[in-house]
Amino acid sequence: MAPTLRCLLFFIFFLLLLRRRAAAAPVFTEFLYPNFSASSVNYLEKGGIFFYSNTSTFYGTLSSQAPQSPFVFSIVHSPTSAVVWSANAAKPAPYTAELSFNATGFSISLPDGTVLWATPKLPRPANAACLLDSGNLIVLDAANVSMWQSFAYPTDTLLSSQRLPSGSYLSTPGDDYRLMVTDSDAVLLWSIGDAQQFWRLSSDIRFFKDLNSQVAYMAANESGLYLFSSAGTVVFEVSLPPTKLRILKLESNGQFIIKGYSGTGSALDQALVAPSGLCDLPSSCKQLDVCTVQNQAATCNCPASFTASHNGGCAPSDGSTVFSPSGCTSRNKSQESYRSLGGGVGYIPNKFASPVSSGRDFASCRDFCSGNCTCLGFFYSASSQSCFLVKKQIGSLVSNTNDGVSDTGVGYIKVLETPQTPSVSSRGSSSSNLLPILLPSIAVFLLIIVLIFAGTQWHRRRRRHHSGKRRSRTSSSSKPSNMKDIYLGRNPAWPSPGDEHGFTGDDSNSDSDEISIPGLPTRFTYSDLASATDNFSVKIGSGGFGEVFKGQLPDKSFVAVKRISAALGGGVHGKKEFCTEIAVIGNIHHVNLVRLRGFCTEGRRRMLVYEYMNRGSLERPLFGAAGPVLEWQERMDIAIGAARGLAYLHFGCDQKIIHCDVKPENILLHDGGGVKISDFGLAKLISPEQSSFFTTMRGTRGYLAPEWLTNSSISDRTDVYSYGMVLLEIIRGRKNRTVESSGGGGGGSSSGGSGIGEVGYFPMAALEMHERGRYLELADRRLEGRVREEDVRLAVKVALCCLHEDPGLRPTMASVAAMLEGAMEVTQPRPEALNFLRLYGRGFVDYGGSSTTTGEQVTGTTSSSSAVSYSYMTSQEVSGPR
Repeated sequence: MAPTLRCLLFFIFFLLLLRRRAAAAPVFTEFLYPNFSASSVNYLEKGGIFFYSNTSTFYGTLSSQAPQSPFVFSIVHSPTSAVVWSANAAKPAPYTAELSFNATGFSISLPDGTVLWATPKLPRPANAACLLDSGNLIVLDAANVSMWQSFAYPTDTLLSSQRLPSGSYLSTPGDDYRLMVTDSDAVLLWSIGDAQQFWRLSSDIRFFKDLNSQVAYMAANESGLYLFSSAGTVVFEVSLPPTKLRILKLESNGQFIIKGYSGTGSALDQALVAPSGLCDLPSSCKQLDVCTVQNQAATCNCPASFTASHNGGCAPSDGSTVFSPSGCTSRNKSQESYRSLGGGVGYIPNKFASPVSSGRDFASCRDFCSGNCTCLGFFYSASSQSCFLVKKQIGSLVSNTNDGVSDTGVGYIKVLETPQTPSVSSRGSSSSNLLPILLPSIAVFLLIIVLIFAGTQWHRRRRRHHSGKRRSRTSSSSKPSNMKDIYLGRNPAWPSPGDEHGFTGDDSNSDSDEISIPGLPTRFTYSDLASATDNFSVKIGSGGFGEVFKGQLPDKSFVAVKRISAALGGGVHGKKEFCTEIAVIGNIHHVNLVRLRGFCTEGRRRMLVYEYMNRGSLERPLFGAAGPVLEWQERMDIAIGAARGLAYLHFGCDQKIIHCDVKPENILLHDGGGVKISDFGLAKLISPEQSSFFTTMRGTRGYLAPEWLTNSSISDRTDVYSYGMVLLEIIRGRKNRTVESSGGGGGGSSSGGSGIGEVGYFPMAALEMHERGRYLELADRRLEGRVREEDVRLAVKVALCCLHEDPGLRPTMASVAAMLEGAMEVTQPRPEALNFLRLYGRGFVDYGGSSTTTGEQVTGTTSSSSAVSYSYMTSQEVSGPR
């Protein structure tokens, strides 16, 4: 046969063989039709893939680890191989099982017909299934109407444009962790049997709250993560770097991670990890291990009196075993006892939990746990008399030295004592011989116990009777005649006899130890704080409300102790009111807010204990002549941090908090770039419904919004105005009002072309330079050109938007932070709403207060003088200490 003929026949045979194989091989398609079936065996050579979306962005697959191993029906993102949905991830199907699609929908069945997974019952027969380019798998009827979609049944992943309604959740295989959307937040839960919360979106430093409304659903898009109301308006938002596709996944360890795909390559860019702390997960370490962050790494060690267990984690050193709820049915309560975890050990879920009781003693808390068969232990705080139970499951612990861990007291773990095994000889007839001997002995023993108890109670009553007489004599002999005046704050500067600090005697209210309010931070005694501050010897601040001292607690951490001369300037008179407000403030945790670590209320003594910020307030590096100049980027980081803190106060707390005294002195700095708002603990706590009725003037001259002058309602936008003034001072590096001015202008700006000179009122100069488009001249001269004009332009525009005379035109603090970060387009200032700055600058209107306020202390008091005052008062003369 000729070579040419042989080649032709071989080619024809090859085409027939190829056609036959193509008929048997799986066909990749966008649609599936009824009577389709697939298994990991017949699709093995194609990696289990059996259909694609229109642009091949996603594909459906039967994924398995190896041949003849269980498979999972999944939807996969093609470029990155990221699994975005799985039908049976918790229970992979045997390799002999089969995936089918017919008129009833999808199902996975065994050869004997046992159904392992199936779509819910459909209202009409299925006509086709389609995988969309969004990653959504849908089932269609004959009219091409969707009857089922994978987006409505999320597993552990959410995609861009996919909604997670309120009440729904993502969950890990096995349901160990959940990300649940509630009507007010998004939370992470562990141990679903008891749903222990260990993170929430509103506590994350990256979130903003734009609206006080119920949450309807969560969704992400190219610009960030959002919680929406039923009307489609944004309630919460987290701005993220823009990307083409957003993939949100709940990892198997409980972390919620958001990644983005740029559209090229095969890598996903990580945009958010929550919680981000190394010890913020319930399983950061093994069971009962204490997680501690040291040098950017986490270490795990057993608490005192505990040792490493052969099963992993920690167990009591005395050989007793940690109680397990599985022993509830056959438990012997006489064998139960508790082991202390020692001081300085906390539990992450307690940070987000409410106490099961408050105002009760330690014994009551222990009884709560003993009476609950699922309780594994409890935490009891003696300072707040709050009780937290740990039920059904307990993970790792955390060192309380880590920032952000609530003080929930000392923990106790329920254990079972190792029972003594009786000897064989004692089990038979000998037990009957011992009974006549033991019964009288037991009776005598019980009688002795009763007598001891009765004697103890009599002795205690006798001691209380004598101590009550002593207190009565002491009170009557030492109570000053002017106690009422001091209590009402009429002259808090007058010290009472016998107390050099102006505090003496006892309150007319009940003793502070009897005040039990849930959520109180650590309660210190006066002697504790006197010792911590070396008898109040290192003074770091003073003002109208009292003095601030540096101190060091026994755990070696530094604190700032604010000793208040009167109960919050007359705003909170009694101990109960004081403690109620402290309970609210003490539970506010945000990276840009100074943390309240504790308080003291003994007699008339009122003290607040804050974390110590070692760089002091912003005014020192910003206005001080000595020290290095703040570079532009550091200034913007400070501005953004302060904006985030105020945004949290306005919308992140259960009660809206308006600071009312935003100024550089209340923005504190710490090494490493820490920026925190202080003095919000003395702000007025109001609900959204009450905000329109709060009109009492308070604050600092030079930062007061115009609505203070017109007796208009005060809202969160009042803080926005004050922040705008601070932002201008950050830009210029000087106070907004200066005494000297160049060019002969009496408080205006120089009109010369060379620059603005030393203006008398900088906000007016900023407005005029904005109108001329000359921004670089507004920057701090000490920067010597180390700043770009477009950066100054952005900051000036944001500041001017904050200064609009109409509060409704000012942006929210969340929007301010987003604009400064570049995550939101900067809105244009409206000149007609800023003309009042020219009146302030040219002296027609008092620039920082009403014409009837002379500047002594702007807290509602007025002067009889009607003359306009332009003298600048220092911030500490009109505000409290830091």
